[in-house]
Amino acid sequence: MKIAVTKEALLEGLQRIQNVVSTRPTIPVLTNALLEADSEGLHLTTTDLEVGIRCRVEARVERAGSTTLPARKFVSIIRELPSSEITIDVDSKNAASIRCGASYFKVYGLPKEDFPPFPSFEEENSLTLKQAELRDGLRKTSYAISSDEARFVLNGILFSLTENKLTLVATDGRRLALFDNELEFPKSHERDFILPTKAVTELQRLLSDEGDVVISSSANLVSFNLNGSQLVSKLVDGNYPNYRQVIPGEAKERVALEREAFLNCVRRVSLLSTDKTSSVRLTFTKNNLDISANTPDVGEAKESMSLNYKGPDMSIAFNPEFLMDPLRNLPNDEVYLELIDEMSPGVIKIQTPFLYVIMPMRVST
Repeated sequence: MKIAVTKEALLEGLQRIQNVVSTRPTIPVLTNALLEADSEGLHLTTTDLEVGIRCRVEARVERAGSTTLPARKFVSIIRELPSSEITIDVDSKNAASIRCGASYFKVYGLPKEDFPPFPSFEEENSLTLKQAELRDGLRKTSYAISSDEARFVLNGILFSLTENKLTLVATDGRRLALFDNELEFPKSHERDFILPTKAVTELQRLLSDEGDVVISSSANLVSFNLNGSQLVSKLVDGNYPNYRQVIPGEAKERVALEREAFLNCVRRVSLLSTDKTSSVRLTFTKNNLDISANTPDVGEAKESMSLNYKGPDMSIAFNPEFLMDPLRNLPNDEVYLELIDEMSPGVIKIQTPFLYVIMPMRVST
């Protein structure tokens, strides 16, 4: 294999795929990136056997072929080379000679045959949506994914395709984020699957605000095709809990809040809410909201906001990080906090199909 490629194009491709490389591989080749040169250019692939990414890089192919090279070492070399044309010449023993200007490196690789095959999918089982819509949905939900490995079915985002709608759901049992997006597809495409956290993270890196993404799935795999890249992931095996049953019924109070001002108040008050068991208390009185924290042996903080509130006096406490997460990730100027009483979950909504359920915290008065 022999190719010529610009540093910028090669580095961009490597940055797309490098995060998937296994840090604790079960087989040595999983620390390598697969390089394949053909008439279409250079294809780069990495996998950890759970998630894989493949992308195409513009290159002048002088001799078609393939090899695998140590991914992190290869990225480090390319990053340090001058901004000029790079030639990569691989011999029959998978030794790659890398030349750029006065720089020369020789890197020993492993044959393509050692690398796991990349899955293929049937095109008729695919559907297309705008990247911007999927990117928006993942941003509004992914922060609520559980990191508790004991509840493995929550270690990802539920993709629910039903009734011409894509619903994304993430929960850790103490809060839940849900995003809906209208999407036309045949009834035969209806299904639910759970995309694991690592794949969610990598997909968010690849998504842009332009163009489409094509989603294809099989019994235990899903593929996302976008921007000349393909991400393939195994799915979380298991049934997602019935998330509908944790969404509260009709609220008694609906409070409009200026998102950024509310976020800033909670953030400042939470400086004295020192650990995971701490809380901030929201106290609603006529046309006023007091946000406060009181931590023994540390101190207390309080801020007030003017708002349009005509309901009964009410006080409810929430985990400050859980309260701030949606406020950080929503673009809206105004959000709505819906409440039933001091012991029922609160719900944050916006004008578009999204909701965030947050469980209250029991605190002594």
